[in-house]
Amino acid sequence: MSKSPLIVLLAAILAGCQMSPDQAQLDNSSKNLTFASPQDVSDALMASEEVTEEEEPAPVFDDVWERIRYQLSIPVPQNRPVVAERNYYQAHQAYLDRIAKRAEPYLYFIVEEVEKREMPIEIALLPIVESAFDPFGFSHASASGIWQFMPVTGERFQLKQNWWFDGRRDIVQSTRAALDYLSYLHKTLEGDWLNAIAAYNSGEGRLLNAIRKNRKKHLPTDFWSLDLPRETTAYVPKLLALSDLLRRQDEFSVKWNPIINAQVVDTVDIGGQIDLALATDMAEVSLTELYRLNPGFNRWATDPDGPHVLLLPIDKVDAFNEKLAKTELKDRLRWQYYQVAKGDSLSVIAKKFSTSPSAIQKLNNLDNNIIRIGQQLLVPLSEGALQSEHLPNAVRVAANKVTQEKVTHVVKSGDTLWDISREYDVTVKELARWNKLRDSAVLRLGQKLTVFKDTKTAAQQPSENLQSVNRTITYKVRRGDSLARIASKFNLTVDEIVKWNNLEGQKYLQPGQKLKLKVDVKRT
Repeated sequence: MSKSPLIVLLAAILAGCQMSPDQAQLDNSSKNLTFASPQDVSDALMASEEVTEEEEPAPVFDDVWERIRYQLSIPVPQNRPVVAERNYYQAHQAYLDRIAKRAEPYLYFIVEEVEKREMPIEIALLPIVESAFDPFGFSHASASGIWQFMPVTGERFQLKQNWWFDGRRDIVQSTRAALDYLSYLHKTLEGDWLNAIAAYNSGEGRLLNAIRKNRKKHLPTDFWSLDLPRETTAYVPKLLALSDLLRRQDEFSVKWNPIINAQVVDTVDIGGQIDLALATDMAEVSLTELYRLNPGFNRWATDPDGPHVLLLPIDKVDAFNEKLAKTELKDRLRWQYYQVAKGDSLSVIAKKFSTSPSAIQKLNNLDNNIIRIGQQLLVPLSEGALQSEHLPNAVRVAANKVTQEKVTHVVKSGDTLWDISREYDVTVKELARWNKLRDSAVLRLGQKLTVFKDTKTAAQQPSENLQSVNRTITYKVRRGDSLARIASKFNLTVDEIVKWNNLEGQKYLQPGQKLKLKVDVKRT
């Protein structure tokens, strides 16, 4: 074993002290002998420490919450806003339990992504503030997903949003976009993380304006000194309060239900469109679990144009890939033949079978939208038929036929053809034709109009797990709003809004008035 510099030097010093006078004189005559100065001893000590000191191994955690707790770094001031939010969370243990349950499949992945970017680990707690880790969380302002992206901001950060798919709800896509956005805000706001987090809530424009105002007045520009909207002034303290409760959970007698600190889900590239009910069979998971892991999908199949990725339990991935490799692309969608009839177009056929024109076009390798009478087309089956895949083909076809119910609408004050068309999900032209009116006709109070409303058979009704994800929100009426406009925005009917809010007989809405709306997130 080699000796450290300190041992060698001290041995030399001690040896020198024990020499006889004759030995000392003999050695002093040698040109190679030097004596240690205090600086030499100090240097040797430092060298010894460098050689002998070992780096401490990184701690290993069984629980993701403990992994986060170990890395918390943003100072938490014990001011009134933080204490008030902390007291609220502390008093609602059941709420923290629900959060842990919802976060279970996602939190490890989010922590991994935050650490890769060397961002403050507190960012991993932000979905609690945003959505309580509800992947179908939906706000009155149309923000969606665990990171609560607005439609425009989602587009800005390349989150695809169409009939098939909403990337704002996709766990992988939205997490990537949220961290991109926060990184951009951190850079834009001169490296201040609290201001970046505040801007995530209210937009960088509002933060920059507040900072400019304070600079003009020679005031500080930290988060606590800025004049910001009430929602934002509570937003950052909520995150800090959660951080403080996690850091000092024993002191405040709260519990963070453990989440295993290990990868429990993984992405699978499926290479093309797939029927989600078929995917559940191949992965041996329930449809509910598949949608929980892949909440971005709006329909019964993945988007024909991608993303062609599924998030699956990691212990199911190998078996799924084996079955996927044995399944030809044409067999990944459940479909049937349909013979084009007079008056058909791709959009008409798509409406009949609850699919999209592009899906039919892709499945049939059509170069354009032109089809001819008598042409045989492959059509993907709708959600309802998916639940009855064992039925004969003729029964499936019958189950997909749309019937029409004749209804009478009595014109109320303020009604227009456009308002009524939105209420019944028909076109103004259809409404005018059924009632032999011009498109611009002025309606009379009490006038009776005939409406043919599409209805579906029981076999067609979508299963709750597959299609419907309802959330109750509070909507604040804005200037210029009408019941029809609000109904159209949230894909509701006027009658539903009237019923939920006891508005029978009320003619006008007032700006600032609050309405309760029951919104289907996947259809809004």
